[in-house]
Amino acid sequence: MAVAAKNIPAPDLVPVRRALLSVFDKTGLIDFARALAAAGVELVSTGGTAKAIAEAGLAVRDVSELTGFPEIMDGRVKTLHPSVHGALLGVRDDPEHSAAMRKYGIEPIDLVVSNLYPFEDVRRSGADYAAIVENIDIGGPAMIRASAKNHAYVAIVTDPGDYASVLNALEMNIGSLSLDFRKKLAAKAFARTATYDAAISGWFAEALEIEHPMWRAFGGRLVEVMRYGENPHQSAGFYVNGDKRPGVATARQLQGKQLSYNNINDTDAAFELAGEFDPNRSAAVAIIKHANPCGVAEGASLKAAYAKALACDPVSAFGGIVAMNRTLDAEAAEEIVKTFTEVIIAPDATDEAAAIVAARKNLRLLVTGGLPDPRTPGTTVKSVAGGILVQGRDNAVVDDLELKVVTKRAPTAAEMADLKFAFRIAKHVKSNAIVYARDGATVGIGAGQMSRVDSSRIAARKALDAAEAAGLAEPLTKGSVVASDAFFPFADGLLSAIEAGATAVIQPGGSMRDDDVIAAADAHGIAMVFTGVRHFRH
Repeated sequence: MAVAAKNIPAPDLVPVRRALLSVFDKTGLIDFARALAAAGVELVSTGGTAKAIAEAGLAVRDVSELTGFPEIMDGRVKTLHPSVHGALLGVRDDPEHSAAMRKYGIEPIDLVVSNLYPFEDVRRSGADYAAIVENIDIGGPAMIRASAKNHAYVAIVTDPGDYASVLNALEMNIGSLSLDFRKKLAAKAFARTATYDAAISGWFAEALEIEHPMWRAFGGRLVEVMRYGENPHQSAGFYVNGDKRPGVATARQLQGKQLSYNNINDTDAAFELAGEFDPNRSAAVAIIKHANPCGVAEGASLKAAYAKALACDPVSAFGGIVAMNRTLDAEAAEEIVKTFTEVIIAPDATDEAAAIVAARKNLRLLVTGGLPDPRTPGTTVKSVAGGILVQGRDNAVVDDLELKVVTKRAPTAAEMADLKFAFRIAKHVKSNAIVYARDGATVGIGAGQMSRVDSSRIAARKALDAAEAAGLAEPLTKGSVVASDAFFPFADGLLSAIEAGATAVIQPGGSMRDDDVIAAADAHGIAMVFTGVRHFRH
């Protein structure tokens, strides 16, 4: 049975006479405390926060004076006391609560300023188990939740970024804070502790190797409210979860207008694909449109790789995202800006390259400081009606797979290199995915079709269009290799690829009709390799 409410109306304005400050992040603390003191607010504090306030020359009362009990156990126990929580949770207009506060000498607290031990930062730092546990805050969340629950009388501030608005509200209301303002602070406080607890529970599941815990929580911090989502009638916000994986969420935007929802989604897809290519081996460029690659290539330089990637589908590249695995240089930048591009993302950019891009004021340039590791485990989340689907990141890399030649003819060394290249791309193409490749570049991509044979035909058709645009006598699929993200259920998809000119195929295998598909390959003298790993991407 739910706890019954007494339905005591909350006052609109509550004067702030006493504030409890207990923070780990002391950004802006002293200026805020000084302004509160100047407004006649009594300051109560704990440990290092009290020391910092006192050293600034401000009068501060130690919380132990309220509790009559010193901090113990290395500061683990200091605010967990009825004199503190009674001061936060007491319903002041309830006669029973007021009588209890008088009886036990509990002095009300009107404002709490608290932020938490840096659990998320310590976890990401690679600290050992004991250090991570020690940075799980207990007293802070307890105070925050108590204050937020009793927002009818208490204001809770968890973000130093809110100090200015609190002071402004106090000035406007002559030393009081309104109920509406207290509600907004409470909502933010509960969201913060929820995110904090999500990080802790997620770490425990990871540390104990529990892939799917009974209860699952995800949290994030709002970076910006976006103009709209996928379409103008949809609202959207961009949140970060603290993961330091190099990418769009951690990148530094050097220039260009605000990223849109679709920009962020597509840029993430582009840079994850770029991360598949070792920059020490070769330069690589991926051009993405609507989260699908429309051209990917390796080359001796970024400029050469970009030219090869663009040639795959120059029409779709218009308004696309360009990602690369090396520092953007001036030569590559000069080529990229010749085509209308929405975003360029790279590990870094030279000053000359940045200046070239800056001439296109709306073109966004993002630098990440590194590449995402395609082998790193992780989690992907998708919402469905009434729930969420959670799975591990697809971190299979073709270089790590045991490839099995299943045809009479084995691929040549050149074909094998292109087969691996094509399968690396197929991992990032929406299913059903077909990728034709030749000489370290895609020459035809078919994505997101309901049948694999349709993807084969679309990829071949695009290759024909690209050949016509380039004035070539025949499409580059002639003499290419082809990758399929999943097995060919029938030989027809394979035959379509052979018709387009493919001489070798890489696919997972595993179909009931594998023998028929292998026989069709042998009948046409082409080589086929099985990977044993599927790369569906819906």
